[in-house]
Amino acid sequence: MKKPKVAILGFGLVGRVAALMLHEQYQLSIFEAAPNANDNGAGALAAAMLAPMAESVICDTDIAQLGVEAMGLWPKLLAMLPSPVMYQQTGTLIVAHQQDMGDLRSFSQRLKPLAGHQAQQLTGQDIAKLEPELAGRFHQGIYLPSEGQLDNQAFYQASFELLQTKDCRFYFGQSFELQHDEHSNALVNDEVFDWIIDCRGIGAKKQLAGLRGVRGEVARVYAPEVTLNRPVRLMHPRYPIYIAPKPNHEFVIGATEIESQDDGPITVRSTLELLSAAYTVHSGFAEARVMALNAGLRPAFTDNRPKISVNAKVISINGLYRHGYLLAPAVVKQALSKELL
Repeated sequence: MKKPKVAILGFGLVGRVAALMLHEQYQLSIFEAAPNANDNGAGALAAAMLAPMAESVICDTDIAQLGVEAMGLWPKLLAMLPSPVMYQQTGTLIVAHQQDMGDLRSFSQRLKPLAGHQAQQLTGQDIAKLEPELAGRFHQGIYLPSEGQLDNQAFYQASFELLQTKDCRFYFGQSFELQHDEHSNALVNDEVFDWIIDCRGIGAKKQLAGLRGVRGEVARVYAPEVTLNRPVRLMHPRYPIYIAPKPNHEFVIGATEIESQDDGPITVRSTLELLSAAYTVHSGFAEARVMALNAGLRPAFTDNRPKISVNAKVISINGLYRHGYLLAPAVVKQALSKELL
């Protein structure tokens, strides 16, 4: 029996999750404007933290709770892949220097209650037990034990490897046109598809009213003198940061959040602030090697909530803002479940 034909527009984070959910039942054609598979969109740069409670400080409770649901879906997606992807659920540690304790208290007060998640107040001794290399540096902290993270670069590579072995066609570095004919058929470059899944992120800005880019800047470093067991967030009145440990002593340090459509290279100011703040968390970052300094645009609507829309066989999934890895599996499943899953 011939499989129905589905086109996926955009092979970033959302497009990959959609492809993983659909590849067994459908013949997929994947269109990506970038010239290759592993260097496209904000998802390629992100820290890939799964932190619903920490993010509840800046988002609605239902969005954070959706993140809890998505965390349960990630292990199933990663189990499909041909090579291992680092996934850990060892929590998030939030700290602040003594002069910034007011920011830590404010963060604690804004945490929203979530099913299956709770916050623990820590002393300096507690912090030292969780992260021995931070002993003596911080006297108070907050621990969110149910949070996690994954290795986004390994996920990008492994998902592409899997889909190459399946009934998928890839079109990289090509322009493509989404349209409908007089019979309401959905077409991409004049080819008719049963369904089209639009996952272009900021690439769909011209078609989606209210979609904007929110600039984020991150550093990826190799720091053999630093060992951290979980993501660490530093509260600061001007530049709060996170440090997410990846395999082989690599760390993602981020992330600025700037209301700007500028997708140019990272600025000197942001670079200095990110790396200086990381050094105050652990002096071992002084000898770290900078592997990459990147900037990208997160797609967001005016309310900073994800949006799913369906119009004549075209399903649009967009606006995941800074919650891409946290929300993607649950939002994509919600978008596809009625018609395709």
